[in-house]
Amino acid sequence: MSDIIQLLPDHIANQIAAGEVIQRPASVVKELLENAIDANATKIEVNIKDAGKTLIQVVDNGKGMSKSDALLCFARHATSKVRNADDLFALTTKGFRGEALASIAAIAHVEMKTKEGNLDTGNRIVIEGSKVIKNEEIVCPNGTSFEIKNLFYNVPARRNFLKKESTEFRHILDEFERIALSHPSIHLTLSHNNSEIYNFHSEVLRKRISNVLGNGSNDKLVPIDESTDIVELKGYVLKPEHARKTRGEQYFFVNDRFFKSSYFNHAITKAFDGLIKNGLFPGYFLYLTVDPKKIDVNVHPTKTEIKFEEDKFIYSIIVSSIRQALGKYNIAPTLDFEPENSFQIPHAMRSQTPVEPSVRVNENYNPFATTSKSSTSYTGKASENQTTGITNHGFGQETAKSSEWENFYTIEEEDSNESLDLGLETRDHLSYIIKGNYIFTPSKTGIMVIHAKRAIEQIVYSEISNSFISNPITSQKLLFPIEKEVSKNEINIWTENQSILHQLGFQSSFNKETLSINAVPSVLQEETISNSIDEIFSTIAYQEIEKGDLAHTLIGAIAKSASLKKLNLTTDDKIQALIDQLFQCENHTYTPRNKKIIETISLDEIHQKLK
Repeated sequence: MSDIIQLLPDHIANQIAAGEVIQRPASVVKELLENAIDANATKIEVNIKDAGKTLIQVVDNGKGMSKSDALLCFARHATSKVRNADDLFALTTKGFRGEALASIAAIAHVEMKTKEGNLDTGNRIVIEGSKVIKNEEIVCPNGTSFEIKNLFYNVPARRNFLKKESTEFRHILDEFERIALSHPSIHLTLSHNNSEIYNFHSEVLRKRISNVLGNGSNDKLVPIDESTDIVELKGYVLKPEHARKTRGEQYFFVNDRFFKSSYFNHAITKAFDGLIKNGLFPGYFLYLTVDPKKIDVNVHPTKTEIKFEEDKFIYSIIVSSIRQALGKYNIAPTLDFEPENSFQIPHAMRSQTPVEPSVRVNENYNPFATTSKSSTSYTGKASENQTTGITNHGFGQETAKSSEWENFYTIEEEDSNESLDLGLETRDHLSYIIKGNYIFTPSKTGIMVIHAKRAIEQIVYSEISNSFISNPITSQKLLFPIEKEVSKNEINIWTENQSILHQLGFQSSFNKETLSINAVPSVLQEETISNSIDEIFSTIAYQEIEKGDLAHTLIGAIAKSASLKKLNLTTDDKIQALIDQLFQCENHTYTPRNKKIIETISLDEIHQKLK
């Protein structure tokens, strides 16, 4: 039998590695930025075209590479960070595997220019599909410049899986912001299609976080500073009133490396317990400094998952540190146990002279005077004490003949097999009962329970959906425009969907990082407008929505916000009108969010519970 096992050619092995390391254009941006930081760059420029599909250019002023290193850096598993196995457990750099450049060169057209500071000339290398096309000596500035063109040109299946331009650029923004937040001392710029998006100069951490979040965010930050033998914890959390419906403003860094951790995220949620509503997520920017020997970053190709040796202790430190900070800056609610002892006089009565209250006593009142009482039985009929059997003894007490009390202590057992006939008539048109968000009404088989706010949500959704097909949604102008501070990512989201939002009744404009809403759908009331905008962002910011489903998704977000208005179900007619509208909807059982609206409790279920 002939041998069938053989080594893969380098270009195929590199393409397989690229499938793990390079998932989308944002992955290339991340790898090149990390290489520039490892090269001790103090200024990095990132230029993007067509969300990275056409061009990704990263230019840094780092230490550059020699002629031999410039060519060797594209070889698979070539790295300057690891010399032996022990180095894997003492990593202080971003990259170490030596797979990034080899993977990028296997699936794109790459041009690199690099020059060391002590040399007069540098090198230019051009690679296409792992093949070196040019390797020449040139004059160029100190540092390294990468141009990545036509990403996935030789892997068409991967290129077809890329999302629309706005979605891919959103991922690039995420990676850029993570690097910017972890290295505030580095000057970073980002441009997209020749338009400058970010220009972060070297600054302190608080200023960098404020620039990423947007203007006016400095006052939202609560500092965290805790140092122990296990971990040094620094950073900021957002005040509870700025908690949001999305997880966008949640960042963990360990030794200046971004990572994700549901375990530590739970610690922060626990620290905010009782301060924010359910369904909202606190924002945080937490920086952990841990001994590199006590963490393992080599557990995931993207290095965003990290194992901690003492994670349980770190969990407790995070909870206590955040609670201490919230209390120190009077963020958490407190009780004042030392109120002022002076008498609190209402403002309207401070000018009046105090008058001693008078006490009136009825001097003719005699508690032992003879009184007559008439008692009524539980059936509403006059009792027999008016005709016989009652004797007044002058102390207001009444007694009956002893014969009438003979059977008083006799207990008659109820026959469990027979139902009692209480003389009640079956009525199907009793008045409705409202408790909280629920409407209770009789039905043919038992009791029907309707969630009123979800009913309104479904009614609004049906109305807008039916009219949106043929006509734009009715819009109402606002006397005073509503202004809302938004991030760069949210500006990108709103701009991308501005056409369909206009059809839904929103009219808006931008002033730097402020979204100004001039008109809204007529179904929204003033108190629900801000919530509707938040709902739109949280709905489409971090999930992929097909173009055909986008309109219905946005309508669902508007309908959910419209249902938050104050219910005015003060009469049976209004309740009946709401129920009639609900049953006219094509789907009156579930909301667009797949939440149940109606539940019927049968008489059999009630009987089982009351056994």
